[in-house]
Amino acid sequence: MDVIIVGGGIAGLTLALSLDQAGIASRVYEAVPDPAPLGVGINLQPTAVRELIELGLGKELACTAIATRALAYFNKHGQLIRREPRGLAAGYRWPQYSIHRGALQALLLHATRERIGSDNVRCGLRLTGFEQDSGKVTVRLRDVCTGDEVVDTADILVAADGIHSAVRRQLYPNEGEPRFGRQVLWRAAVEAEPFLDGVTMIIVGHFHQRVIAYPMGRTADDGRLLINWICQATVGQAVDSREDWNKRVGKEKVLAAFADCRFPWLDLPELIERTAEIYEFPLVDRDPLDAWTFGRVTLIGDAAHPMQPIGAQAGSQAIIDARALTAALLEHCDPAEALRHYDAARRPAMNAITLHNRRFGPEAFLQVVEERAPNGFGSVDDVISAAELDAIVSSFALVAGLDPETVNSRPSYVSVVRE
Repeated sequence: MDVIIVGGGIAGLTLALSLDQAGIASRVYEAVPDPAPLGVGINLQPTAVRELIELGLGKELACTAIATRALAYFNKHGQLIRREPRGLAAGYRWPQYSIHRGALQALLLHATRERIGSDNVRCGLRLTGFEQDSGKVTVRLRDVCTGDEVVDTADILVAADGIHSAVRRQLYPNEGEPRFGRQVLWRAAVEAEPFLDGVTMIIVGHFHQRVIAYPMGRTADDGRLLINWICQATVGQAVDSREDWNKRVGKEKVLAAFADCRFPWLDLPELIERTAEIYEFPLVDRDPLDAWTFGRVTLIGDAAHPMQPIGAQAGSQAIIDARALTAALLEHCDPAEALRHYDAARRPAMNAITLHNRRFGPEAFLQVVEERAPNGFGSVDDVISAAELDAIVSSFALVAGLDPETVNSRPSYVSVVRE
């Protein structure tokens, strides 16, 4: 069996590594000629970190990322609503890692080229179409530099080419553009002194205006960390709903909206002032699909279930997709049957998370607190009970299969562990 993977991001590269571990040959085609370490921060949940460790990437992750130990929620006044342990501190057998997306991409790309061979990771080739019959899938690609056409054939085609997937567009030609959530995210990374204890992620505010910040790496300067910050706000006007890793925005635009976010443990305006480059992203997703798999073709990652960045799920679930798909291919000899089983196992849960995230996911209680106590509170217990908080958070964890017992007790997707 051999597999063509279209897309060399987190999902596609993890799949290539996973297939290699299982003894299945693959070739990765990436449209970008020279993939650069772009983007900002990403949180990897323990369920995904487990898979990367089982792929033999544990040492590299530990050297690059920050093991997040807590998540603290505050209202817009900086008053603590809830603090919860994360990763090992929450009872998982694996940590939660915060890491620069570009560093993770570079780590995965290096490992993939080393293990399956650089000739099997081809960049600068954009998919233009595919056909399949009862035995094979044939893809057509265009060299983005020369315009030359490349044709390749394999047993399976896996689309890991993101929210604007060319494969998904051929399968669903009338779907249209992503769904805009009427919010914009301004994101950046900057070297700064640690806030709080240096291993805590914070979420401040409410549905219409909130700040997320967390350390995601160490710097050459002693005591300083690479901090990822996100400012998210509801917008009244339409914006370009197409994601672009290179869309920069001036800091004055962000400062105008978040000038009051000064707290004893973090001065956000000062952090923004020190930031050299700020990127703007629309809050987008797509409606859940009734099928990911069509014969010998299937979708993974953002090509399958692009979701709003609530609960730090998108990248982690892409990694799980890759491992679940590998497990299905190991279990079922017929490729089409394997892809159907993968679809049935993953799609319902991912559709549920996508819709749950539109309702603010596990962060929904921030809006509850804002509506009940817009001017702050003396005690959070007077605003929302611990039981109500737990019910909101745990409902999401159960939908996503993220509770420690589920993650810790689940058998490995692929039993062979690369040392």
